Amino acid sequence: MFNSDPDKQVPILTFGFRPFFLLAGLYAVVAMLAWIIWLMLHGANAAILQPTISVPAHQWHGHEMLYGFGAAVITGFLLTAMPGWTGARRVAGAQLMFLAAVWIVGRAAMWLSSFLPAVLVAAVDMAMLVMLAAVVAFAMVQRPTPRNLIFLAVLAILIVANGAIHAEWIGWLDGTASWGLNVALLDVILLVAILGGRIVPAFTRNAMQRRQSAGSVPASYAPLDAASIASVAAVLLCFILELPDAATGVTAALAALLNGIRLGFWRFAETLDEPILWSLFLAYFWIPVGLIGLSASAFTAWISQTSALHLLAIGTIGGMTLAMMTRAPLGHSGRPLVVRRSIAWAYLFIAGAAIVRGFVVNATSDNYYMVILAAGALWCAGFAIYSAIYLPILCGPSLKGQKAD
Repeated sequence: MFNSDPDKQVPILTFGFRPFFLLAGLYAVVAMLAWIIWLMLHGANAAILQPTISVPAHQWHGHEMLYGFGAAVITGFLLTAMPGWTGARRVAGAQLMFLAAVWIVGRAAMWLSSFLPAVLVAAVDMAMLVMLAAVVAFAMVQRPTPRNLIFLAVLAILIVANGAIHAEWIGWLDGTASWGLNVALLDVILLVAILGGRIVPAFTRNAMQRRQSAGSVPASYAPLDAASIASVAAVLLCFILELPDAATGVTAALAALLNGIRLGFWRFAETLDEPILWSLFLAYFWIPVGLIGLSASAFTAWISQTSALHLLAIGTIGGMTLAMMTRAPLGHSGRPLVVRRSIAWAYLFIAGAAIVRGFVVNATSDNYYMVILAAGALWCAGFAIYSAIYLPILCGPSLKGQKAD
C-alpha cells in the first residue's frame, strides 16, 4: 500500500488535495446540518438534554467551519502546491494518511468535547495545523522564497487564534474565543487575497491562450497588488488589536476599494462561458462586498458585523474553496478543465447562501430561523453536489491528459 514513490500509492493518497478536499466537502455538509438542527431546536424552544459539545453552540459552529472545513481545504491546497513552489518531496502515502487521521480525530474531539478533558480537546484539535506548519516550514527551507513565507505567517496566526479560542473554553482566559474566531476568519480572507492575485488572472490568461482569444489579457500591477493585500492585512490587524469600530470601518472601506479595483483588471468578461473561471471571480468579488459590509456595520445599523463577516465567510471562503476544490482535482488527474452544469449551480448556491445570510437576514428579523435555514440549505446543496460528483475523481486513478495550469 505504501512505498517511497508518491505516484505509486493508492489513488486517494497520491496528492494532499485528494483526502482533504473529500473530507472538506463532506464535512461542509455534515457540520452545517448539525448547526441547522441545533438552531431549529432552539427556535422551537426545545433543548438537548445531554449535549455532546461543552462549548457555546455558535462558537462551535464558527470554529468547525474555520478549523474543520477551512483547515482541511487549506491543508489539501498547501500540500499539493508546496512541492511545485519549493521542489520539496510531495507528502503522500502513510504520511498523508496520518495527517488526515489527525484531522478526523480533531473533529471527533470537538463533537464529543463534553466527555473529554478540555486540554485534550485543544491539543488534538490544534495538532494538524501545527504539523502542517512544520511541513510547510521544512519545504521552505529547501527553497526559501520571500513571497511564500507569508503562508507560514498565515498558519501561525491561525494556530495562535485557535489557541485563544481553546484558552477560553478551558477556562484559562476570558473573552478570547470570539476574538480568535474573528481573527481566524480575517486571516483566511488574507490568504484568499494573496492566492487570488496569483491564480485568478493567471488561470484566465491561460484559458484565453488555449482558445486563442483576441481580447485584452488580465493585468496585474505590483503596487496595486501589494496595496490590496496590505489593506486586507490592515483589517486583520484591526481585529487583532481590537481597534475602535471607526478605525476598522475606515480601513475596511479602503480595503474594499483597492480590492475592487484590483478585481476590475482581471477581465471577468472573458470568463462568462467557463464556470470554472467565473467561479473564481465570483468568490473574490465577495471580498470588496464583505469589506463594504464590515465598514457599514461600524457606522450604520443596516447590517451587523456578524452579517458582514458571514458575507466574507460564505461568499469568499466558501466560494473560493469550492472553486479550487472543483478545479485542482481535474487538472492534477489529467481531466479537461471543464465542470458539469450541476457544479456551476453549486457555485451559485454558495453565492446565494452568502446573500441570504448576509443581507436577507437583516431585513426579515421576524423570520430569522427560516432565513438561516434557507442559507444553510443552499450551502449544504452546493457542497453535497460537489461531494457526489468529485468523490470518484478524488478516490479514482488519474487519467492521461493535460497538466494542471
